[in-house]
Amino acid sequence: MTAVRATISLVRDAAVAPEPLDADLARPVAIATQFRRNRRAVVGGILVLLFCALSLLASVLAPYAPEAQQLAERLRPPSLAHPMGTDQFGRDVLSRALWAGRVSLAIGVVSVVISVAISMLVGTVSGFYGGWIDNGLMRLTDSMLAFPTLFLLIAIVAAFGNQIPILIAVLGLTSWQVGARIVRGEVLGLKEREFVLAARALGVGDRRMILRHLVPNVIGVIVVSATIRVPLNILLEAGLSYLGLGVQPPLASWGNMVADAKAVLRVAWWVAAFPGMFIFLTVMAFNLLGDGLRDAFDPRMNT
Repeated sequence: MTAVRATISLVRDAAVAPEPLDADLARPVAIATQFRRNRRAVVGGILVLLFCALSLLASVLAPYAPEAQQLAERLRPPSLAHPMGTDQFGRDVLSRALWAGRVSLAIGVVSVVISVAISMLVGTVSGFYGGWIDNGLMRLTDSMLAFPTLFLLIAIVAAFGNQIPILIAVLGLTSWQVGARIVRGEVLGLKEREFVLAARALGVGDRRMILRHLVPNVIGVIVVSATIRVPLNILLEAGLSYLGLGVQPPLASWGNMVADAKAVLRVAWWVAAFPGMFIFLTVMAFNLLGDGLRDAFDPRMNT
Protein backbone atom coordinates (compact mmCIF):
# COMPACT_ATOMS: atom_id res chain seq x y z
CA MET A 1 0.00 0.00 0.00
CA THR A 2 2.86 2.32 0.86
CA ALA A 3 4.52 1.61 -2.49
CA VAL A 4 1.29 2.40 -4.36
CA ARG A 5 0.93 5.71 -2.53
CA ALA A 6 4.53 6.57 -3.26
CA THR A 7 4.03 5.82 -6.98
CA ILE A 8 0.90 7.98 -7.16
CA SER A 9 2.77 10.78 -5.39
CA LEU A 10 5.62 10.59 -7.91
CA VAL A 11 3.19 10.68 -10.85
CA ARG A 12 1.36 13.66 -9.35
CA ASP A 13 4.61 15.54 -8.80
CA ALA A 14 5.79 14.84 -12.35
CA ALA A 15 2.49 15.99 -13.85
CA VAL A 16 1.73 19.10 -11.85
CA ALA A 17 5.02 20.37 -10.47
CA PRO A 18 5.92 23.63 -12.15
CA GLU A 19 9.05 23.60 -14.24
CA PRO A 20 11.84 26.03 -13.41
CA LEU A 21 11.66 29.42 -15.03
CA ASP A 22 14.88 28.72 -16.93
CA ALA A 23 13.32 25.63 -18.52
CA ASP A 24 10.25 27.65 -19.56
CA LEU A 25 12.43 30.28 -21.21
CA ALA A 26 15.02 27.97 -22.75
CA ARG A 27 12.86 26.73 -25.62
CA PRO A 28 11.63 30.15 -26.90
CA VAL A 29 15.16 31.55 -26.60
CA ALA A 30 16.56 28.60 -28.57
CA ILE A 31 13.90 29.06 -31.28
CA ALA A 32 14.62 32.80 -31.56
CA THR A 33 18.37 32.17 -31.68
CA GLN A 34 18.07 29.54 -34.37
CA PHE A 35 15.76 31.78 -36.40
CA ARG A 36 18.19 34.72 -36.23
CA ARG A 37 21.00 32.51 -37.51
CA ASN A 38 19.04 31.79 -40.68
CA ARG A 39 19.69 34.84 -42.86
CA ARG A 40 17.17 33.84 -45.50
CA ALA A 41 14.46 33.47 -42.87
CA VAL A 42 15.29 36.89 -41.44
CA VAL A 43 15.12 38.43 -44.92
CA GLY A 44 11.78 36.69 -45.49
CA GLY A 45 10.41 37.98 -42.20
CA ILE A 46 11.55 41.53 -42.97
CA LEU A 47 9.92 41.40 -46.41
CA VAL A 48 6.66 40.10 -44.93
CA LEU A 49 6.62 42.93 -42.38
CA LEU A 50 7.50 45.41 -45.13
CA PHE A 51 4.63 44.36 -47.41
CA CYS A 52 2.19 44.37 -44.50
CA ALA A 53 3.33 47.87 -43.51
CA LEU A 54 3.07 49.14 -47.09
CA SER A 55 -0.45 47.78 -47.37
CA LEU A 56 -1.60 49.17 -44.03
CA LEU A 57 -0.12 52.59 -44.83
CA ALA A 58 -1.44 52.67 -48.40
CA SER A 59 -3.66 55.66 -47.65
CA VAL A 60 -0.56 57.62 -46.61
CA LEU A 61 2.03 56.29 -49.07
CA ALA A 62 -0.04 56.11 -52.28
CA PRO A 63 0.57 59.27 -54.34
CA TYR A 64 -2.86 59.03 -56.05
CA ALA A 65 -6.27 57.58 -55.34
CA PRO A 66 -6.39 53.99 -56.60
CA GLU A 67 -9.49 54.60 -58.78
CA ALA A 68 -8.45 58.05 -60.07
CA GLN A 69 -8.48 57.99 -63.89
CA GLN A 70 -6.52 60.40 -66.07
CA LEU A 71 -7.10 59.35 -69.65
CA ALA A 72 -4.53 61.85 -70.89
CA GLU A 73 -1.91 59.93 -68.86
CA ARG A 74 -2.87 56.41 -69.96
CA LEU A 75 -0.11 53.84 -70.53
CA ARG A 76 2.65 56.17 -69.40
CA PRO A 77 5.94 54.34 -68.70
CA PRO A 78 7.58 54.60 -65.25
CA SER A 79 8.64 58.16 -64.45
CA LEU A 80 9.09 60.51 -61.51
CA ALA A 81 5.39 61.38 -61.57
CA HIS A 82 4.37 57.73 -61.83
CA PRO A 83 7.19 55.48 -60.50
CA MET A 84 5.49 52.33 -61.80
CA GLY A 85 3.73 53.91 -64.78
CA THR A 86 0.01 54.07 -65.49
CA ASP A 87 -2.48 51.55 -66.84
CA GLN A 88 -4.89 51.71 -69.78
CA PHE A 89 -7.25 53.99 -67.82
CA GLY A 90 -4.55 56.40 -66.66
CA ARG A 91 -4.54 55.03 -63.10
CA ASP A 92 -1.28 55.06 -61.16
CA VAL A 93 0.05 51.50 -60.92
CA LEU A 94 1.99 52.13 -57.70
CA SER A 95 -1.07 53.49 -55.90
CA ARG A 96 -3.22 50.60 -57.04
CA ALA A 97 -0.55 48.05 -56.08
CA LEU A 98 -0.30 49.46 -52.55
CA TRP A 99 -4.06 49.38 -52.05
CA ALA A 100 -4.30 45.98 -53.72
CA GLY A 101 -1.90 44.60 -51.11
CA ARG A 102 -4.56 45.14 -48.46
CA VAL A 103 -7.00 42.95 -50.35
CA SER A 104 -4.57 40.22 -51.39
CA LEU A 105 -2.88 39.91 -48.00
CA ALA A 106 -6.22 40.03 -46.17
CA ILE A 107 -7.58 37.24 -48.34
CA GLY A 108 -4.44 35.15 -47.83
CA VAL A 109 -4.12 35.67 -44.07
CA VAL A 110 -7.79 35.49 -43.01
CA SER A 111 -8.48 32.41 -45.15
CA VAL A 112 -5.48 30.70 -43.54
CA VAL A 113 -6.79 31.57 -40.07
CA ILE A 114 -10.04 29.79 -40.99
CA SER A 115 -8.21 26.76 -42.39
CA VAL A 116 -5.90 26.58 -39.34
CA ALA A 117 -8.89 26.60 -36.97
CA ILE A 118 -10.52 23.73 -38.89
CA SER A 119 -7.20 21.85 -39.12
CA MET A 120 -6.66 22.12 -35.37
CA LEU A 121 -10.18 20.97 -34.59
CA VAL A 122 -10.29 18.03 -36.99
CA GLY A 123 -6.70 16.90 -36.47
CA THR A 124 -6.74 17.13 -32.67
CA VAL A 125 -10.10 15.38 -32.22
CA SER A 126 -9.18 12.69 -34.74
CA GLY A 127 -5.77 11.94 -33.26
CA PHE A 128 -6.85 12.13 -29.62
CA TYR A 129 -9.99 9.98 -29.71
CA GLY A 130 -9.08 7.56 -32.51
CA GLY A 131 -11.46 4.72 -33.35
CA TRP A 132 -14.54 5.44 -35.44
CA ILE A 133 -14.15 9.19 -34.89
CA ASP A 134 -10.68 9.07 -36.41
CA ASN A 135 -11.86 6.91 -39.31
CA GLY A 136 -14.82 9.16 -40.08
CA LEU A 137 -12.87 12.42 -39.96
CA MET A 138 -9.98 11.05 -42.01
CA ARG A 139 -12.32 9.68 -44.68
CA LEU A 140 -13.91 13.13 -44.87
CA THR A 141 -10.44 14.64 -45.21
CA ASP A 142 -9.52 12.16 -47.94
CA SER A 143 -12.72 12.96 -49.80
CA MET A 144 -11.90 16.67 -49.73
CA LEU A 145 -8.36 15.99 -50.92
CA ALA A 146 -9.70 13.97 -53.85
CA PHE A 147 -11.31 17.05 -55.41
CA PRO A 148 -9.03 19.30 -57.52
CA THR A 149 -8.88 22.48 -55.43
CA LEU A 150 -8.90 24.97 -58.29
CA PHE A 151 -11.90 23.41 -60.02
CA LEU A 152 -13.74 23.20 -56.70
CA LEU A 153 -13.01 26.89 -56.08
CA ILE A 154 -14.24 27.83 -59.55
CA ALA A 155 -17.47 25.87 -59.07
CA ILE A 156 -18.22 27.35 -55.63
CA VAL A 157 -17.38 30.94 -56.60
CA ALA A 158 -19.39 30.66 -59.81
CA ALA A 159 -22.37 29.38 -57.84
CA PHE A 160 -22.29 31.73 -54.83
CA GLY A 161 -20.57 34.84 -56.16
CA ASN A 162 -17.12 36.36 -55.93
CA GLN A 163 -17.42 38.88 -53.13
CA ILE A 164 -14.38 39.08 -50.86
CA PRO A 165 -16.06 37.40 -47.82
CA ILE A 166 -17.11 34.50 -50.05
CA LEU A 167 -13.60 34.21 -51.51
CA ILE A 168 -12.08 34.15 -48.02
CA ALA A 169 -14.57 31.55 -46.79
CA VAL A 170 -14.11 29.33 -49.85
CA LEU A 171 -10.31 29.46 -49.66
CA GLY A 172 -10.40 28.71 -45.93
CA LEU A 173 -12.87 25.85 -46.23
CA THR A 174 -10.94 24.15 -49.04
CA SER A 175 -7.39 24.35 -47.63
CA TRP A 176 -7.54 22.67 -44.21
CA GLN A 177 -7.03 19.03 -45.20
CA VAL A 178 -3.23 18.84 -45.23
CA GLY A 179 -2.99 20.74 -41.96
CA ALA A 180 -5.49 18.39 -40.33
CA ARG A 181 -3.39 15.37 -41.28
CA ILE A 182 -0.24 17.04 -39.93
CA VAL A 183 -1.93 17.86 -36.61
CA ARG A 184 -3.36 14.34 -36.34
CA GLY A 185 0.09 12.83 -36.80
CA GLU A 186 1.57 15.07 -34.12
CA VAL A 187 -1.25 14.30 -31.66
CA LEU A 188 -0.92 10.55 -32.22
CA GLY A 189 2.70 10.78 -31.12
CA LEU A 190 2.12 13.20 -28.27
CA LYS A 191 -0.73 11.34 -26.57
CA GLU A 192 1.63 8.44 -25.77
CA ARG A 193 4.23 10.68 -24.13
CA GLU A 194 4.91 10.47 -20.42
CA PHE A 195 3.49 13.87 -19.47
CA VAL A 196 0.16 13.05 -21.15
CA LEU A 197 0.00 9.61 -19.51
CA ALA A 198 0.77 11.19 -16.15
CA ALA A 199 -1.99 13.77 -16.59
CA ARG A 200 -4.42 11.03 -17.62
CA ALA A 201 -3.48 9.01 -14.50
CA LEU A 202 -4.43 12.03 -12.40
CA GLY A 203 -7.87 12.15 -14.01
CA VAL A 204 -7.40 15.26 -16.14
CA GLY A 205 -10.43 15.75 -18.43
CA ASP A 206 -10.29 15.46 -22.19
CA ARG A 207 -10.82 19.17 -22.85
CA ARG A 208 -8.11 20.22 -20.42
CA MET A 209 -5.83 17.53 -21.80
CA ILE A 210 -6.25 18.81 -25.35
CA LEU A 211 -6.06 22.54 -24.61
CA ARG A 212 -3.27 22.47 -22.01
CA HIS A 213 -1.07 19.55 -23.00
CA LEU A 214 -1.56 18.81 -26.70
CA VAL A 215 -2.40 22.05 -28.52
CA PRO A 216 0.63 24.01 -27.16
CA ASN A 217 2.93 21.28 -28.47
CA VAL A 218 1.37 21.44 -31.95
CA ILE A 219 1.50 25.23 -32.33
CA GLY A 220 4.95 25.17 -33.92
CA VAL A 221 3.88 22.81 -36.69
CA ILE A 222 0.75 24.85 -37.34
CA VAL A 223 2.65 28.15 -37.52
CA VAL A 224 5.01 26.70 -40.13
CA SER A 225 2.13 25.24 -42.11
CA ALA A 226 0.25 28.56 -42.00
CA THR A 227 3.19 30.62 -43.28
CA ILE A 228 3.47 28.29 -46.26
CA ARG A 229 -0.28 28.28 -46.88
CA VAL A 230 -0.69 32.08 -47.01
CA PRO A 231 1.21 32.51 -50.31
CA LEU A 232 -0.63 29.54 -51.82
CA ASN A 233 -3.97 31.20 -51.08
CA ILE A 234 -2.70 34.49 -52.52
CA LEU A 235 -1.75 32.64 -55.70
CA LEU A 236 -5.14 30.91 -55.82
CA GLU A 237 -6.90 34.27 -55.55
CA ALA A 238 -4.67 35.61 -58.31
CA GLY A 239 -5.57 32.63 -60.48
CA LEU A 240 -9.27 33.15 -59.87
CA SER A 241 -8.92 36.86 -60.68
CA TYR A 242 -7.12 36.00 -63.91
CA LEU A 243 -10.11 33.83 -64.84
CA GLY A 244 -12.51 36.65 -63.95
CA LEU A 245 -13.80 34.94 -60.78
CA GLY A 246 -11.74 36.76 -58.18
CA VAL A 247 -11.90 40.29 -56.79
CA GLN A 248 -13.88 42.47 -59.17
CA PRO A 249 -12.93 45.99 -60.36
CA PRO A 250 -12.88 48.78 -59.41
CA LEU A 251 -11.53 47.16 -56.21
CA ALA A 252 -7.92 46.21 -56.86
CA SER A 253 -6.03 43.07 -55.96
CA TRP A 254 -2.67 41.98 -57.30
CA GLY A 255 -4.39 39.19 -59.18
CA ASN A 256 -6.93 41.30 -61.03
CA MET A 257 -4.29 43.92 -61.80
CA VAL A 258 -2.31 41.26 -63.67
CA ALA A 259 -5.50 40.01 -65.31
CA ASP A 260 -6.46 43.51 -66.50
CA ALA A 261 -2.97 44.03 -67.93
CA LYS A 262 -3.12 41.12 -70.38
CA ALA A 263 -4.85 43.30 -72.98
CA VAL A 264 -1.95 45.79 -73.09
CA LEU A 265 0.93 43.48 -72.22
CA ARG A 266 2.76 43.98 -75.54
CA VAL A 267 2.73 47.77 -75.40
CA ALA A 268 2.89 48.40 -71.62
CA TRP A 269 4.88 45.70 -69.82
CA TRP A 270 4.92 47.62 -66.54
CA VAL A 271 1.16 47.28 -65.99
CA ALA A 272 1.57 43.55 -65.35
CA ALA A 273 5.22 43.44 -64.25
CA PHE A 274 4.96 45.43 -61.04
CA PRO A 275 1.84 43.71 -59.57
CA GLY A 276 3.44 40.40 -60.60
CA MET A 277 6.61 41.46 -58.78
CA PHE A 278 4.57 42.13 -55.62
CA ILE A 279 3.03 38.64 -55.85
CA PHE A 280 6.41 37.01 -56.49
CA LEU A 281 8.21 38.77 -53.64
CA THR A 282 5.36 38.16 -51.19
CA VAL A 283 5.20 34.45 -52.01
CA MET A 284 8.99 34.17 -51.79
CA ALA A 285 9.07 36.04 -48.47
CA PHE A 286 6.44 33.81 -46.85
CA ASN A 287 8.21 30.69 -48.11
CA LEU A 288 11.55 31.84 -46.70
CA LEU A 289 9.86 32.70 -43.42
CA GLY A 290 8.16 29.30 -43.31
CA ASP A 291 11.43 27.45 -43.99
CA GLY A 292 13.14 29.42 -41.25
CA LEU A 293 10.39 28.73 -38.73
CA ARG A 294 10.45 25.04 -39.62
CA ASP A 295 14.18 24.87 -38.87
CA ALA A 296 13.81 26.97 -35.72
CA PHE A 297 11.09 24.75 -34.25
CA ASP A 298 13.08 21.58 -35.05
CA PRO A 299 14.85 20.54 -31.79
CA ARG A 300 17.58 18.83 -33.82
CA MET A 301 18.65 22.22 -35.22
CA ASN A 302 18.96 23.90 -31.81
CA THR A 303 22.54 22.89 -31.06
